[in-house]
Parts: sequence; structure tokens; C-alpha cells
Amino acid sequence: MASNRKSALNAMMKHRKRLDEQPMRLLFALDPNRFKRFTVSAGDLLLDYSKNRIDEKVMDTLFELARKAGVEDRRKAMWGGKHINITEDRAVMHMALRNQGDKPVKIDGKDVMPDVRAVLAAMKVFTEQVRDGSIKGATGERFTDIVNIGIGGSDLGPVMATLALEPYTRADLRLHYVSNVDGAHLHDTLKRLDPKRTMFIIASKTFTTDETMTNANSARGWIAAALGDAAVNDHFAALSTNLAACDAFGIRADRIFGFWDWVGGRYSVWSAIGLPVALAIGFDNFAAFLKGAYDMDQHFLKNKLERNVPVIMALLGVWYRNAWGFATHAVLPYDQRLSRFPAYLQQQDMESNGKSVNLEGKPLDYESGPVIWGEPGTNGQHAFYQLIHQGTSVIPADFLIAAQPHEDMAPHHEKLVANVFAQSEALMLGKTKEEVVAELTAQGLSKEQIKALTPHKLFPGNRPSNTLIYPKLTPEMLGMLVALYEHKVFVQGAIWNVNSYDQWGVELGKQLAKALLPKVQGSVANEGNDSSTKGLLAHYRKLRG
Repeated sequence: MASNRKSALNAMMKHRKRLDEQPMRLLFALDPNRFKRFTVSAGDLLLDYSKNRIDEKVMDTLFELARKAGVEDRRKAMWGGKHINITEDRAVMHMALRNQGDKPVKIDGKDVMPDVRAVLAAMKVFTEQVRDGSIKGATGERFTDIVNIGIGGSDLGPVMATLALEPYTRADLRLHYVSNVDGAHLHDTLKRLDPKRTMFIIASKTFTTDETMTNANSARGWIAAALGDAAVNDHFAALSTNLAACDAFGIRADRIFGFWDWVGGRYSVWSAIGLPVALAIGFDNFAAFLKGAYDMDQHFLKNKLERNVPVIMALLGVWYRNAWGFATHAVLPYDQRLSRFPAYLQQQDMESNGKSVNLEGKPLDYESGPVIWGEPGTNGQHAFYQLIHQGTSVIPADFLIAAQPHEDMAPHHEKLVANVFAQSEALMLGKTKEEVVAELTAQGLSKEQIKALTPHKLFPGNRPSNTLIYPKLTPEMLGMLVALYEHKVFVQGAIWNVNSYDQWGVELGKQLAKALLPKVQGSVANEGNDSSTKGLLAHYRKLRG
């Protein structure tokens, strides 16, 4: 690491060696107040981080690392509108999109809040008119289905939030999301829809994103074939800043909602990109979603590091990535409606901190972002938890659970809660040889059977996890959770000294795909590529006949 981080890293390694001899089972036995010591809250959201391989000395070292890495100064610079996205020379101001304060928020000397609130006001009018039927299709039918066409941040955030907030949606207004350029995605979405009652939202800042515009043009053709070309402007809206391209497509000026270059795609659900969410749940609920994120912003900006939920989660991630070498991190929401939350966080985290050079452009000599993955409980328990509990790799995990369900369906939620608490306890405790032998003996097994079975039934334990618990998954709480992970990523990026706000790694494959397309189509000779690519192209053409 950079010189001002080296001493903290060395201290972390010493703590690791010390804690190798002190499993969490022992730490809990020695400290009856461990839960109280290692919990922290942000509003109604509680983080229990007591089931981690830490003690107070470790946490003191981690907080020292954060200060040496300049986390507080970088936090101030971000909220001050500095161009912390250095490779694109841009400010990073997604917090302005949900700002509830009355003070100016300036970027390059200009207060951006009037523009932000003007777009929100236009979204509110449009949302309410679609939902009350004032805005209709070309044949006078009310819209029953809305299809959002986008990719990356223009898809993952809205689809995650819409699924998460299903209790706030209406049965007579259904949201659909199409992202993949694979024609199956659009085809399978449209085959059950009625063109007369379907609206499309095209989400592309530049209105040139290849996958999005391929799907958009096919959707336009679907409407034109059914209702005529003149119907297009009644059935499309756009989330874009390319007004000329939107106009050429056939989208009316009052149905184009813009955003700004200081809003990265994976941070854009709070902007006009969130329009499909507002249509799904109503604008008042969307405003509550923004308010929840604002509350987390205030917690992050104003609380000292030692009581700061995103900071603590970030530091634990650095501890495991850099001191222990744990390469992956699981996000395990015990909420079916958060089924896309891990996928959303994959982009949030891996596109941000999946970097191999520092802010000065020099190669990193330490590990950066982990692989993020996960599925909802309890489904995951019957899939990959085997590896988490008994595999050779240690995988730190976040468990998320609401105390109150939206459904009155006892005993479902009680069983869900019992499972999530049991999993974090099992990962921490494990099962010793003595416990296994006692269990098998009580079952009446012979000594030979016990000897044969015991190695297979041992659980190493001492596997770390966080638990996030909150009253209910409301729009406000979802906003808090999403903003929490945004700030966690920010803190880790600051510590690792990387630019968390560019994503050049997505470009090369796209460039090569454009060059390969004529060869795939057969309009250009199969020449100039490596032997594997040439061989695959030839075999593809053979299979296509």
C-alpha cells in the first residue's frame, strides 16, 4: 500500500496472527457484552458486527487506517463537488439527487439543486398522469404495462427497487425490464403484452448505448407494426440528455427526462433513471425512497468513524481482503423481494473497486475489491451454504432481515428469522469433534460408525458475518440500505486509493464486438483474429448454415 497506509497494514497482519489463536467462539465466551460492544445503528437500521474476527484493538487499527488513508478528507471533497473522478474529470454528486436540505449544492460554482428538483417535479407530474390515466396510449387505452429498456445502472437499480417494493405497487400497472441484447429478453417480455396498453421507457443518457438502442428500435417496430408509426410518440418516454436523437426516434419533448455527467450509471436510480420505480410505487413512495437515502447520507457525513455504519462495514471488508486474503463476499438477504439486491451490489462494488492501478496510475501491490455474490435466504441454504460452512475458502457474509413482514402469514416470517439467526450463529460457532462425537453417540451409533462419520460432520466455524436488521422493508429503509452500500464502496475505494467512479474495464469487449459484428454477419472475411476467435467464427457460420 501507499506509505501512509503501510504501517496500518503491518499492524493488521500482526492482529491477524494474534486472532488466529482466538476463535470467535472463545471471544464470545470471554466477553458477555460482545454484542453490545460491536453493534451500531443508523436510525432504525442496526448492524451487528460482533460475529467477526475482531476485537477492540483490531477496530482501533482499522479506524487509524481510515484516517491515514484520508477517508474523512475525501468524504468532504466528494460532498464539496470536487472532481474526485479524476480520469473523467467529473464530480461525484449522486447525494445531491436525494438531498433534502435547503442549502445550495455546488459543482463548479453552480448550485445544482434547482435543476435536480425541476426534473423531480417533471417526473412527479408524468408519474401521476400515467397512474391516474390522464396519459393514455394512441387508441385511448390506459396503460397497464410499462417496459423499461436499459442496461447496467439503467436497469439493475430500477429492477432491484421495483421488486423490493412490490407491496407498494398496483396490480393494474405492471413494470417490466429488458436489458439483454439477446432477442429472447425482449421477445419473451412482449409476447404477453398488448401494444395498445404498453408504454416504453428508453433509458440511455447518450441515446447511443448499443444494447439499449437495439432493443428500443425493435420495440419501436413492434408499436409501429401494431398501431402505426404515428403512435410512437404516445407510447415512448426517454431518460436521456440527447434531445435530438430522442426527437428523431419520435419521443415528445415533455417525455424526455435528463440527468447529469456527475451521476454515474450505478449511482443513478435516484435520478430520472428511477422513473420506472416512481411509476411502479407512486411518486410519494419514490420520494420516501430518496428520503431514506438522504438519512443515510447524513449519518455517513456527520458521524465519527467509530459510530459510522458504512465506515465500519467498509473497514471489515478491507480487514478480510487485505489481512486475511478472503477473495469473495456474500450478500444474503432473508427477503425474497431483495432477490436482485446482490446483483445490484455486484455492479455497485465490482465496477467501482475492481481496479488494478491507483489514482496515480501505478499498479497496486495489494488486493482491491472482492467478488460480490449472493441469493436470498432460505433458498441459498439449499444451494451454496454447504461451501460457506465447510468449504476450504472462508467467505465473509452480510445477512439482512426485517423484523416485520408485509404479509400476515404465520409462521412464515418466524421461520425465516429463525433461519437467518441460526446461520450466523452456526458460521461463528461451528461444531467441534467433541460435539459431533457426543451427538452421534446419543444416536446409538457404533464406535466404528462414529469414527467414519465424524470428519464429515465437523464444522470449522470462526467464519465471519454481519447482520443488518431493521423494522420493515419500506421505501425509506430500502433507500437507507442502498446508500449504505454506496458509502461502503466509497470508503474502501479511498483506502485502496483507486478511482471508484470510472469503469474503463467495460470498454474493450464492446470495441471488439463492434469490429467482430461484420464477420459474424458474414459481410467481412474471417481474417485477422487469433486462431480461437477465427475457429469459433467458422464453426458458428457452419452451425448457422
